[in-house]
Order: sequence, then structure tokens, then C-alpha cells
Amino acid sequence: MSQDLVIRKTVLCVEEVRHDGGPVLATPILKGWCAVVLRNPFAGRYEPDLMWMMEAMKPIGLMVAERLLAGLGGDPGRIEAYGKGGIVGSAGELEHGALWHVAGGYAMRGLLGQALSIVPSMTKVGPMGAMLDLPIHHRNAAYVRSHFDGISCVVPDAPRAEEILFALAMTTGGRPHARVGGLAQADIAQWDGQR
Repeated sequence: MSQDLVIRKTVLCVEEVRHDGGPVLATPILKGWCAVVLRNPFAGRYEPDLMWMMEAMKPIGLMVAERLLAGLGGDPGRIEAYGKGGIVGSAGELEHGALWHVAGGYAMRGLLGQALSIVPSMTKVGPMGAMLDLPIHHRNAAYVRSHFDGISCVVPDAPRAEEILFALAMTTGGRPHARVGGLAQADIAQWDGQR
């Protein structure tokens, strides 16, 4: 990792969902996020060339994906849905958060093996303690309606003005009591990342 990419902390949060007001599930759904908080090397100035950071962050993306997968039991085959996002501290700009697309998204897809869907994403500029709602959808078919979901990520002391918080999200299932129709996971047929 580049000396310019200084990590202050990582945070892992895993939920075990047993029901959502309906019948208790036979197998709880695990749903979690892992975030990394690092110094923004571009804070306080406009930098036309950001691409070195995208490359330098690849090991960080893999580390975050591995920690999240381990927190969800370690079996890539059990992961059904995913998402990603970032919050840039106030001394940075929105484009700095976009550096996570390759480093986080590709790392997660590579770790999971077959993962055909684009990884949905949310990026914003915000203060310490800002909430990041990470969008989630099915890893192989973005139109699987039962897996349209999200998870809220908050690190109370991050990002500081000169930092960026990057996060990944994964789940072992869709919404606990999905029943609003649409493409079902069992009916994925196109294997094109959408249907």
C-alpha cells in the first residue's frame, strides 16, 4: 500500500436477522458491512490525476471484502447480495469517493467468484457520524426484487474532514419476508447480471 494511504481504522458490523415481523426464519439472514477509514491524500486541494489512488487501493478493497466475508461466516457461496459506498470528509470532493468503484467493487466480486451484477453504490460528502445507506441487490441478477435492500453504515468519529470512509455490504439472503413479486432468485435465467 502506498504511504499516502494511511488507514485510521476499520469497522465491521453484522446483523443476524431472525424475522421482520413475520414468521421466524428457519435460517437467520446475515447482513453486514465493513468500512475502512483512511486519510484523503487529496483533501483541501483540487488534484486532476486521481488514478494512482484507485490502483493503490486494490489491496485495501480486498482486505475489506475478506473481513466482511469472514464476519458473515466465510463461505462465498452463501452470499446472495452486495453493495458498496463511501463518505468523503468535508475537505474532499465527491469524485474521491468514486475511487472505490474498482478497488471495492472488483475486489468483492473477485472474492465471491461468480458475481455477475454490477455492485450498486452510493457516494456522498458528509461530516463525522454521517449515515451512509448502502444499496444492496442480488449478486448475479440485479432484477431479483426480493433482494432490493440496503443497510445503514455509521462510524461516529468518521470521516473527519481530511478522511474518506469506504464500505462494502453483503447479505446471505434477501428481505426476510419478500412477497411483492418480480423475478425470483430461483428464476434467474439470462445470467447477464440483470435477469
